[in-house]
Amino acid sequence: MSDTPVKTHREGAILQVTLDRPKANAIDLQTSRQMGQVFAEFRDDPDLRVCIITGAGEKFFCPGWDLKAAADGDEVDGDYGVGGFGGLQELRDLNKPVIAAVNGICCGGGLEWALSADIILAADHATFALPEIRSGTVADAASVKLPKRIPYHIAMELLLTGRWFDVTEAKTWGLVNHAYPADQLMDQAWEMARLLASGPPLVYAAIKEVVRDAEDSKFQDAMNRITGRHLKTVDVLYASEDQLEGAKAFAEKRDPVWKGK
Repeated sequence: MSDTPVKTHREGAILQVTLDRPKANAIDLQTSRQMGQVFAEFRDDPDLRVCIITGAGEKFFCPGWDLKAAADGDEVDGDYGVGGFGGLQELRDLNKPVIAAVNGICCGGGLEWALSADIILAADHATFALPEIRSGTVADAASVKLPKRIPYHIAMELLLTGRWFDVTEAKTWGLVNHAYPADQLMDQAWEMARLLASGPPLVYAAIKEVVRDAEDSKFQDAMNRITGRHLKTVDVLYASEDQLEGAKAFAEKRDPVWKGK
């Protein structure tokens, strides 16, 4: 672990990134740039397969933008670094699973950070909101991402009112995959991460690229791009040793040994 606001812990193929910036884990420009560097290194390290993101402590996951830093001169449209605000939401070609372990208050840009993950786990005391509307600003990333994660009319209500909601409601709308008692959250996040780390990394990469590519496509257009071998990760998968290993393991009734190549 480092002494910076962005602390990392590596165990095998899993990287845990903890935002630790007292008192509330808010993100200023410098912290965002550090986060972007960490996530870019995760993306580019062939030995890392899964990332867990969380906040330090039990009260705050992340409230988003550091308004005190803004008052001291941080520009809201300043240089957030690679990956944009929080280092994840605009990071290109991130083809590895990311798990968010929401351990408390998750609002504004903090909720946008969580929405950058593929799977969201939460402590049962976690609370959520997009309060930007109350300060006359727009939750831009959430306005793009939230209606794709939960029903449109619910997303619009949350965006337009800025109201708070608890983990039970978050689960109801499918925003949160699973909720746990606070003292079990990180154990469950690591259990999920270990499960994913044991899986086929080339398949995960293909899944994530297919999902991104198909996001705004008609079904048949998306299928044509996949079957026409227009997606790099799909091409790599179909020509890989792992593709053959999966078939051999099935035929031999054993667990496959994934090499990521």
